Amino acid sequence: MAYFLKHIKDNLWHGKFSIFPEDVAVHAISTRLGGESKAPYDSLDLALHVGDDKADVLENRKRFLESLGLDAARIVTPNQVHGDAVARVTAADAGRGATSYDDSIQETDALITNEPNLPLMLCFADCTPIVFLDPEQRAVGIAHGGWKGTVLSIAAKTLAKMGEAFGTQPKDVLVGIGPSIGPCCFEVGDEVAARFREAFSYADELLITENDGRPHVNLWEANRQQLLRAGVPDANIQVAGECTCCRHKWYYSYRADGGTTGRIAAMIALKPEE
Repeated sequence: MAYFLKHIKDNLWHGKFSIFPEDVAVHAISTRLGGESKAPYDSLDLALHVGDDKADVLENRKRFLESLGLDAARIVTPNQVHGDAVARVTAADAGRGATSYDDSIQETDALITNEPNLPLMLCFADCTPIVFLDPEQRAVGIAHGGWKGTVLSIAAKTLAKMGEAFGTQPKDVLVGIGPSIGPCCFEVGDEVAARFREAFSYADELLITENDGRPHVNLWEANRQQLLRAGVPDANIQVAGECTCCRHKWYYSYRADGGTTGRIAAMIALKPEE
């Protein structure tokens, strides 16, 4: 069992990767269930930038973080811009973006840290969450793999930054590729398909398929291939394989929900060494 959903209480669920050792880090992917937000953000919207009621979002964050044994006041989260910037965060960044979008880490799409008890959180509604854990050097990271970030190789760049900052070796890192829009639903235009062909020589072989005469891109495989080619062993990568568009009653989907919707979150926090 690679990725699974675990019911916690009161319709609150954790999406988990079985490869991540629970004694090293706390992690979870949220669903859209178990929160306070009203339609069209119903119900566990964790984003402060989509027009939802702030009080509801903050209650949702508190509820979700507490279910992980973490402090919502210490969340570190960025202003995601579909780029390839990777920020190393420290204890001094605790709380940035936790209660106000304005003080989040600006124009950043991946976070890394080796600080314990510092919850890293990124938000998603069809884009691909990529969660990293280095149990040897005790470091963690999260990247936002939308199609633009994927073309910019954000997964490989996050891994490289962990190597520079913490000495992370690709052979040691564990990676979970979370729920996002799948190749079944991610129909793209010719221009986007061309961007993937330019970025990845293997795009036509591995990443692009034709469905009803239109190209469809596999973001899961695009990010997996980046990591494999950067030296991460295949056995160290788990792919959730859940399409947020197909399963938008469980997850937020920008495409399925018509553009106005909430955001799930990917979350990871390193545990202190005992």
